[in-house]
Amino acid sequence: AVLVALVVLGAPPAAGAELSGMFQQMFKAECYFINGTEKVRYIERYIYNREQLAMFDSDVGHYVGFTQYGKEQVQCWNKNPVWMEDVRAAVDTFCRRSYEIDAPFSVERRGER
Repeated sequence: AVLVALVVLGAPPAAGAELSGMFQQMFKAECYFINGTEKVRYIERYIYNREQLAMFDSDVGHYVGFTQYGKEQVQCWNKNPVWMEDVRAAVDTFCRRSYEIDAPFSVERRGER
């Protein structure tokens, strides 16, 4: 799985001041391969402060929201044909393409020692 995380701490505190808080925003893209690239599943997750807001699953074919904010966001995303075409194509453009590039260094080297 590919993980891209953005941790935003804000500006550093002034001299002598304490940090008042922090938040974490995360986007995670995952590819699951069954029998090489014969069956591929792509999942996108949007997470805020350890709570999953929304998710796309290529087996489902659209975004699902899990919080009120996530539900509002996925309504917009699911209605956007260009956005949906791009995310549905990620099985090929992201997962299968990454597999082709990475397989010689990972899958094919498992038996070598």
